[in-house]
Amino acid sequence: MPENNFDEWTAETYEAKWPELFEPAVVEPAVAFLADLAGTGAALELGVGTGRIALPLSGRGIRVHGIDLSAPMVARMREKPGAERVGVTIGDFATTRVQGAFTLAYLVRNTITNLTTQDEQVECFRNAAAHLEPGGCFVVEVYVPALRSLPPGETIHPFTVTPEHLGFEEYDIASQIAYSHHYWVVDRRLETRSSPHRYVWPSELDLMARLAGMRLRERWAGWKREPFTGDSTGHVSVWEKPAW
Repeated sequence: MPENNFDEWTAETYEAKWPELFEPAVVEPAVAFLADLAGTGAALELGVGTGRIALPLSGRGIRVHGIDLSAPMVARMREKPGAERVGVTIGDFATTRVQGAFTLAYLVRNTITNLTTQDEQVECFRNAAAHLEPGGCFVVEVYVPALRSLPPGETIHPFTVTPEHLGFEEYDIASQIAYSHHYWVVDRRLETRSSPHRYVWPSELDLMARLAGMRLRERWAGWKREPFTGDSTGHVSVWEKPAW
């Protein structure tokens, strides 16, 4: 069972700590992308959290079910309008099964890295494929490891530097783990949080998909289908389960 880093404190402060994630300019392209793939079918979100994506996707008339390890995060979603339309199962999204078949399974905002072993990530792909109808798609949004940005001998990469929030990724190359360190100034007090994440390359994800019987359909640098290049800092990848 993966470690649950989304405790009551994280759930209570999540939207205040990451307000940019809830901006319409961020949410709407992702929802439009996913709705296009879901079509008239159902969608399964792995790591549904507070419903940032699931709720507006459900609002488009798509049946959405979520799996999440964090009961406190799901409790926050349940307080929001429209939450009654989203089914939720509490559990490890790498192995937890739910009833029904889906045209779309998806996992956003680097959530795949919360699975901190390769085995867990492989099982996540297998679990997604097991839930998909033939011809269905699995979508993952995740960053490209910033190892090229590290000077020789350095292991720490700053990814957020503002007066209110400092964020650093500390790379352990031997274990393929990036420790994410955050420092927030809230009401003139310092709040800190660190968590481990297994970073993963696009090519490794493609192999995981193949092991699960899926194949790469498309890869973009973002939800607006910007071209993915060697300079892209993240990607939205779509793998398809064969229709036969």
